[in-house]
Amino acid sequence: MKKKTVLSNLQPSSLLFSLYFSLSADGFPETDLKVTGIDFLKSKNCPQHHTDAYNITNLVVRRGMPFDLQISFSRELKPSDKLALRFGIGEKPMKNRGTLMSLNPRREPDLSGWKISIAKKSGKECLLSVTSSPSAPVGKYTLNVKTGTNIYKPENSEVYLLFNPWCEGDAVFLDDDAKRKEYVLNDTGIIYVGSANSIYSRPWNFGQFEESILDACMYLLDKSELKLAKRRDPVIVSRVMSALVNANDDSGVLLGNWSGNYSKGTSPMDWIGSVSILQQFYKNKKPVLYGQCWVFAGVLTTVMRCLGIPSRCVTNFNSAHDTDDNLRVDVYLNEYGEKMNSMSFDSVWNFHVWNDAWMKRTDLPSGFDGWQAIDATPQEQSQGIFQCGPCPVKAVREGSVYLPYDGTFVYAEVNADQIYWLVREVNGRQKITKLSSETRAIGVNISTKAVGQDKREDITSEYKFPEGSEEERKSMQKASSFIRPATLIPRAHYAAGQVMPVENSSELLQDTISKTGLQIEITNVAPLYPGSPLELAITVKIASPGTWAINLVGSCQLQSYTGKIEGNLGYVKETIQLEGQSEKQIPLKIMPDTYLSILAAVEDEVLVHVTAFAEVQGVDDKLTKEVTKRFDYPPITIQMPERAKLNEDFTCAFIFKNKLNMALDNCKLMVEGLGLFKMTTFDQGDLPPGRIMKSEIICKPTRVGEKKIVAKLSATQVKGISAEKSITIFE
Repeated sequence: MKKKTVLSNLQPSSLLFSLYFSLSADGFPETDLKVTGIDFLKSKNCPQHHTDAYNITNLVVRRGMPFDLQISFSRELKPSDKLALRFGIGEKPMKNRGTLMSLNPRREPDLSGWKISIAKKSGKECLLSVTSSPSAPVGKYTLNVKTGTNIYKPENSEVYLLFNPWCEGDAVFLDDDAKRKEYVLNDTGIIYVGSANSIYSRPWNFGQFEESILDACMYLLDKSELKLAKRRDPVIVSRVMSALVNANDDSGVLLGNWSGNYSKGTSPMDWIGSVSILQQFYKNKKPVLYGQCWVFAGVLTTVMRCLGIPSRCVTNFNSAHDTDDNLRVDVYLNEYGEKMNSMSFDSVWNFHVWNDAWMKRTDLPSGFDGWQAIDATPQEQSQGIFQCGPCPVKAVREGSVYLPYDGTFVYAEVNADQIYWLVREVNGRQKITKLSSETRAIGVNISTKAVGQDKREDITSEYKFPEGSEEERKSMQKASSFIRPATLIPRAHYAAGQVMPVENSSELLQDTISKTGLQIEITNVAPLYPGSPLELAITVKIASPGTWAINLVGSCQLQSYTGKIEGNLGYVKETIQLEGQSEKQIPLKIMPDTYLSILAAVEDEVLVHVTAFAEVQGVDDKLTKEVTKRFDYPPITIQMPERAKLNEDFTCAFIFKNKLNMALDNCKLMVEGLGLFKMTTFDQGDLPPGRIMKSEIICKPTRVGEKKIVAKLSATQVKGISAEKSITIFE
């Protein structure tokens, strides 16, 4: 099915730029003047335009910034000669289908914003300086030179024109060199995953400069069916790219899959970068199998940076998927404290990764420039297409969710409230009781990679005012005024006739306030190594004097990052007595044979999820607590020199010792080093406990500077072991 973009319709448009000089007063050209060659001066232009890293033979420049061309003629250029440089974009550049601009250095600059001048003349050679408009459409321009009736078409005549964060006149201008280096030029990075209680980094190779990646992005621009004039605007370009990176609607780059069955493609856990994905897509022109949120975000970062739009990966922990736009997520627990995902329309993902892209929003009232949230993960349709954003991050913070695009959806992801419901069987019918409300659990530890450092930067304050502050309350009230009001009726999958009336259904939603100072803490006593017992503890605390009887239920489950429950591992259920200001720790121990079969059966990385709820008898004091933790794994060690010489071989070794109390089956090591070697996979077979695995690869550096090597190990039982290491390449 072909996408119908709401931003524009396919038109056989083209854009043709002709830049003319009349160098004589009489206007009679020399008919025998011919161009014999063009030097695109890549060694000079590309470093000035910060495009020298692109692995492509063509000239790549950024708009609004001058670049030089050295033209060689059959004879010396005379004042009576006429000369025209013509830049055409589109399949058939024609004056009546686009624009034709004639520029004469003796006249005022053309309204198009393009400029041309003679920088230097010497014998049969002429140095021309060309500056494109800072709002010119991005894409591939075909260059030819006309002298009189002669037209010269050089080899590699296509000039790639990109967005320009270094140009003040460009809508993506970013006035910070360190940030431009990070968000445009850095081809490696970190995506934060795990859970709010257990954040860890996943290295990712963006690889925006690698072979055929720029052409893949240009192909996506063509595939978007945007009018050429629409390619000027980073707002429109980023929106269509958020649609094209997923395969829904338009056979885009990646097909999402959360089923757990990846036999027809690559498991999302096995990707370590965007390069092989985009290369495969560009080669076959078919969606690549398969992606999940961090893969979509990694690829969209690559596309944005490749086109010149500053971009970063953003991870939101405890991310709400609010299916009915009421800023509320319902969580159902059974009498053992186990989450019942099958009952809820809504979901809370342990983490969700999207992107921020930097740009001016000239389409909006003032004050909403800067970071804009965009999301390529296909969750909800926007204007009939699986696309999301750009939504101003400032609009999310302020609750201005009416602004385009998709503000309500993004706001709910970081600001929805949670309501816990207890589901019990009473006389053959489901009885649902409200347990507690939590207004601060959704949208925490919003994270991105820090500028110039391999560290996590917390950007929660960019998306939200401090919880409980006056500004935060005003923001919530403002957002709520644009969203239909919520009613405290649980939206369960069960038919209404099977559900008994809800207890404690108050319209006013606020945090459950304890009358006794009741608190719950969930900890792990020892590291959570797969193959070992999971030693957990639930601590119940009371802050008020007196004698208290507390009913406690706690459960342990395995779940995927989307919150889907993969298995119930065990529970505790007891009544404890506390005297005055005191606490008691209840152990929850899960033996390996309870969960090992689940680890082996699930293709995704699973996390340990513990839920506890406590009720103080006699005072109607209830509290619910959830904690999600990842397993701990032995590390991959990368051995190589700290420095290496350009074009000289060196050896890189990857060492892994299985320190777990179980064998790892079907071990597979994926490694990649941009500018060093292409992605390589080592099949290592089974690895018994205590056994050491070692793999080596010969690297030949092709680019200078700091380069990173990324390694990832997966096995039947484990999926999330990764490592990275840097090396400096010198000439």
